[in-house]
Amino acid sequence: MRLLGDFEARRGTVIRRGDEVIVRSERGVEWGTVLCPATERTGEYLGNTRPNTGRILRIANSDDRRTRSETAENEKQYFTRAAAMISERLVKMQLIDIEQIFGGERLILYYLSEGRIDFRELVKGMARDFNMRIEMRQIGIRDEAKLLADYGDCGKPLCCNTHLQEMPAVSMKMAKLQKATLDPNKISGRCGRLKCCLRYEYDTYEQHRRELPPIGATVITKNGQGRVISQELLARKLVVVFGDGRRVMTAENDIVTVISRGGKTPQADDAEGDENS
Repeated sequence: MRLLGDFEARRGTVIRRGDEVIVRSERGVEWGTVLCPATERTGEYLGNTRPNTGRILRIANSDDRRTRSETAENEKQYFTRAAAMISERLVKMQLIDIEQIFGGERLILYYLSEGRIDFRELVKGMARDFNMRIEMRQIGIRDEAKLLADYGDCGKPLCCNTHLQEMPAVSMKMAKLQKATLDPNKISGRCGRLKCCLRYEYDTYEQHRRELPPIGATVITKNGQGRVISQELLARKLVVVFGDGRRVMTAENDIVTVISRGGKTPQADDAEGDENS
């Protein structure tokens, strides 16, 4: 599973963005890729997520690359053997992925399960068979996409597989506020849940919604008195209907005063909780 962290390098070591490095983390000796220098800003980004920490041991060399290739092949064999052991013991879990730490001291099994499982005997058997420490890690549907999926509908690598440290809570009202299609097939990500990117601009939309006269408000404009029937949030414009039936797209600056803020906001009747967790 892709993890982000803040790692120290030996003084005088020249390390550039994109360099492949060998690090010692809390999990053991691992392979990593340098994304950027550690700064105060990156520290703030990682601060709330308990990031990995440790030291950069060296820039990866040809021997390291050979070891990594061998590790990838070993993982395929371990997966097949582990899946067979799970099936033989009738353990109610779905094995999703296996990760062998670069240093070879630990094997991590990612799995899906509807409840808690007593897999102590399974772990003992795997430890004997694989001759390394076994770590079982239960994951959710969104984590499965993070492990196995590649690109989103936008054509870019999945956010959860590139820069997201935590999976943000996303709800249907975020899609409604941004006037996104409500077709589940179009607003759902590879995990089958609402797309994480629906949250990215939500705070901006919400701020505009609060600052503009709400739907149902009675306003005085340069064209006369009317009632707000729609908001165009990013453009900061309102659709106002007048007494003679005219509907006029009205800029915020053309609103002289708000007589009444009655009516409902687009989210007033929303009872949906968070769809993603």
